[in-house]
Amino acid sequence: MKHVARKRFGQNFLHDQGVIDRIIRRFNPQSGQHIVEIGPGLGALTWPLLEEIDDLHAIELDRDLVNRFMADPRAQGHLHLHQADALSFDFASLLSNNGKLRIIGNLPYNISTPLMFHLLDFASTIQDMMFMLQKEVVERITAQPGGKNYGRLSVMVQAQCSVEKILDVGPGAFSPPPKVASAVIRLVPHKCPLVDQELMEVFARLVKAAFAQRRKTLRNNLKGLLTEAEISDAGIDPSARAETLSVEEFIALTRHYLQPG
Repeated sequence: MKHVARKRFGQNFLHDQGVIDRIIRRFNPQSGQHIVEIGPGLGALTWPLLEEIDDLHAIELDRDLVNRFMADPRAQGHLHLHQADALSFDFASLLSNNGKLRIIGNLPYNISTPLMFHLLDFASTIQDMMFMLQKEVVERITAQPGGKNYGRLSVMVQAQCSVEKILDVGPGAFSPPPKVASAVIRLVPHKCPLVDQELMEVFARLVKAAFAQRRKTLRNNLKGLLTEAEISDAGIDPSARAETLSVEEFIALTRHYLQPG
């Protein structure tokens, strides 16, 4: 049964067996773990995962692909499909009494950034994540202060996870081949959060405001949130740009916003 990739779902199906083997080997699935695949597609990662584990949850929006899996005898009793949009899916609903979630997937590039922000809301319930993403997004996630790729996504992800690029993947590994390069990244939520949950809403607000206009200084971008004096009192130069601040400095701004002086 042939499936034609749908542009509206951002479908580019992984088929390079060498890349698949490397991803599975680095992910290292173990029996008894609570593993969730986002966007199983044609099963490039699904079937190798099910060779290593007994049960797999998978979230797929495309009803035709869901039906394709349900008709495959290999899925019976082992693959638990959720026909849903990962952008609004309640990942906490998949938790059981013991253990956190391990999440893997070849993410649709057209929703990868908002999906990352959605998944961060469940960081406390996740053991680790491994994703195929557009290489540019991986470079933004792993970027360090001072670089052109460092931005809101870098800060928000690194504040909640340690990040590691695993490998680069060329367009030829997919069908149809995308017009951009890809990369695999591993994210592990910090055991001791750098930002307490009660501070996260303010932290996210400050980071978003600070990067709202990259060429402007903190003095301008944080106007209405922190005065120039308050930024200085937090030990940060008000004339600095957001892209030069470390995650820890954004945390310092957040704490000063909540407890000025």
